[in-house]
Amino acid sequence: TLLSSLGLGTTLTFASSHWLLAWMGLEINTLAIIPLMAQHHHPRAVEATTKYFLTQATAAAMILFASTTNAWITGVWDMNNVSSPVASTMIIAALALKIGLAPMHFWMPEVLQGLDLLTGLVLSTWQKLAPLALIIQTAQAIDPLLLTALGLMSTLIGGWGGLNQTQLRKILAYSSIAHMGWMIIVLQYAPQLTLLALLTYIFMTSAAFLTLKASSATKIGTLATVWSKSPILTTTTALVLLSLGGLPPLTGFVPKWLILQELAKQSLPLVATVMALAALLSLNFYLRLCYAMTLTISPNTTTSTTPWRVQTTQASFPLALATVMALGLLPMT
Repeated sequence: TLLSSLGLGTTLTFASSHWLLAWMGLEINTLAIIPLMAQHHHPRAVEATTKYFLTQATAAAMILFASTTNAWITGVWDMNNVSSPVASTMIIAALALKIGLAPMHFWMPEVLQGLDLLTGLVLSTWQKLAPLALIIQTAQAIDPLLLTALGLMSTLIGGWGGLNQTQLRKILAYSSIAHMGWMIIVLQYAPQLTLLALLTYIFMTSAAFLTLKASSATKIGTLATVWSKSPILTTTTALVLLSLGGLPPLTGFVPKWLILQELAKQSLPLVATVMALAALLSLNFYLRLCYAMTLTISPNTTTSTTPWRVQTTQASFPLALATVMALGLLPMT
């Protein structure tokens, strides 16, 4: 029931051109993921669920308020003409809060840290789709300066925030914030690049989360001892992380390359430079994970209990598919 509602909520939002229906889709989506988040009854999971619920409810209320304001001013509930600047600014603020764009990103690392890896994967991929669809539909009515500011702040904060983390889920949360920034920055110039960035991001994040699930790792320290259990997975994971960082010749380079090219074409060299430098910040912590995982041989007998010697029950096909997609899509360009 919950999974089908999760799918239904997003699909409703996709299919709607009416603000009330879109809002309802988002609401169904939120309500469906909440029991999935709290299913382990771990205090931290419950805390994460509460934080998530509060932010999403606030955002949904803001969207309802903004769309009502817009309908009040223009007399239409249609999405295509959000003509009042107040309404469009409120809507973008609410949607940014929903997907965790900086400076509305503070809930994201906290919430992701409290969840298990599969729910975390759903939260950082599937839950981004519906708000992003709304953002793309209303993008033309929004002040370009505002969008650029959101995008730049997100990439910078997503890079800076992850530098100091040892928890893998928080690192992935900051990486998610940075990638969302890349998507937003190019939105008004080439929406198809936003979708491309989203697609590649979903592949790379799925590969990363499923790998962590396979080795049940949640801290950097655990990664250091994975190599003796599954050496080939360790190799592909290093490549997936570099792909997330955006190095050629891996998939992650595709959106960065095309987005920087588009920004240069729109004569925004300064923005493009800042984005490229912000990508270095993110690359730093992916490299740190790579280093811990593949460039150091840590002793394969540890004094602590070793969770990674347990036989995994996870299906290997999704992981293999996501990894191949995260490594080999560069020729697409």
